[in-house]
Amino acid sequence: MPHITSLFATRLYHAPLSEFAPAVDPAELTTNCYGIAEDDEAGHNWCEREGYPGYTSYASLDDLPWRFPIFADLVKALDAHVAAFARDLAFDLGDKKLKLDSIWINILPEGGIHTGHIHPHSVISGTTYVAMPEGTSALKLEDPRLPMMMASPGRLADAPEDLRQFHYARPSVGDVLLWESWLRHEVPMNMAEDERVSVSFNYGWE
Repeated sequence: MPHITSLFATRLYHAPLSEFAPAVDPAELTTNCYGIAEDDEAGHNWCEREGYPGYTSYASLDDLPWRFPIFADLVKALDAHVAAFARDLAFDLGDKKLKLDSIWINILPEGGIHTGHIHPHSVISGTTYVAMPEGTSALKLEDPRLPMMMASPGRLADAPEDLRQFHYARPSVGDVLLWESWLRHEVPMNMAEDERVSVSFNYGWE
């Protein structure tokens, strides 16, 4: 009998944010996200200039945990999730550690899309979900080997999950997803009438 082994795994971490303290109230986080968006003129100007649908604080606010206590609590919880994921990945961090590098708000309206990208200069990236209306976009993750597959046939529709070329993660409000920052991902078009709200972040090795 042939012996077939799966090699070079790509890990995706999915857990409730509440698994690690401190607790973060989803309603309060939602209120804060919208309040910040309402007052962030620089963020809206950047979105308009760059053709970004909806709102992101990515290019305008780099100190959310300092400005807003609920984001400081959020980062404490995320630190614990990232540490758990690093252990699962068997990272040898030496005398350094994974530390939050950036954190930002995303508000994606109906018809909004965030095309495929990676997060350079960081190690772990992720998102926690604030508002996920019924019918809104999943997170689409791409097999990192895809550019090298050349003449390879596509996969069957019912292929095992670990053999598919794309994975669609469908988190719920209050969930957190983590992945290695080199993994290409995108947010397909939001087909829901209501806005999709999330908070994304990067951790570097320092």
